[in-house]
Amino acid sequence: MSYREESYFKPREYKQTLTQGVDLSKYSIEDLKALWRKTLDEGIHGICFSMYEDGQRPGDTITVEQVERRVKILKPYTKWIRSFSCVEGNEHVARLSKKHGLKTLVGAWLGDDKDDNEQEIEGLIQLAKEGCVDVAAVGNEVLYRNDLSLEELVGYIRRVKEALSGMNIPVGYVDAYYEFSRHPILVESTDVVLANLYPYWEGCPIEYALGHMQAMFGQVVDAAQGKPIIITETGWPSRGGGLRGAIAGEEAAMKYFIDAINWTKENKIPIFYFSSFDESWKVGPEGEVGAYWGLWDKNEKLKY
Repeated sequence: MSYREESYFKPREYKQTLTQGVDLSKYSIEDLKALWRKTLDEGIHGICFSMYEDGQRPGDTITVEQVERRVKILKPYTKWIRSFSCVEGNEHVARLSKKHGLKTLVGAWLGDDKDDNEQEIEGLIQLAKEGCVDVAAVGNEVLYRNDLSLEELVGYIRRVKEALSGMNIPVGYVDAYYEFSRHPILVESTDVVLANLYPYWEGCPIEYALGHMQAMFGQVVDAAQGKPIIITETGWPSRGGGLRGAIAGEEAAMKYFIDAINWTKENKIPIFYFSSFDESWKVGPEGEVGAYWGLWDKNEKLKY
């Protein structure tokens, strides 16, 4: 199935079917694990690629062999892989995903260093020319981090769109769901709306998390002006504490995965689950919880 058949260029009317999801009080932990594994085994639309083993972090150059090993682990479970950068070995993710028959959402990481941004943008354009990009993401949460002005960001987006003109590759920008309501030019400047939805980071208790995610998505629909939408990140951590009413834990992580995957399948909404593997380096930026977002642990073993 091509990205054109998946409606990434076509206007779409979203009619959500709202569901309550799994009732934890009615499942034993073993039954929940079995349902989690069944949900994963039946396949998911997409998954965010985790690059780094213990002792590695952004800035390290990652080998082809390491990337290919991880792509092979994910391949049986997903149709798409999302990457976040086009340098320091991240370019291997797109190439090896295509080698193994997977679709790619390829991101150029943009920050406040203009020289680094040039490398990322040129890397994204090069991967597109090689036929390794099915959807292009120009930046990830740049406005959320306040790394660039809106005008600078839109300039990069338009530059990539021009470079990819005629290649039938949808171009978008990834950010928190509410940024598209705040800045309509983000929708106007892109082909597809790429939205991150995290009930956890808004302190939502797991009992209400699916409903909260549905409401977040509804806000994106209102902002999208009929353009197609991809959920580019959502997930729940399996360890590490909590944020107000949102508590990290194995049962909550399993419930959220099951609910998010089943609801998006039912409504035919493309989703990239965050994330594939636990990454220890994230303890610093996000607190202890940052290291535990994977479906696989840091040793590349399925958690449940």
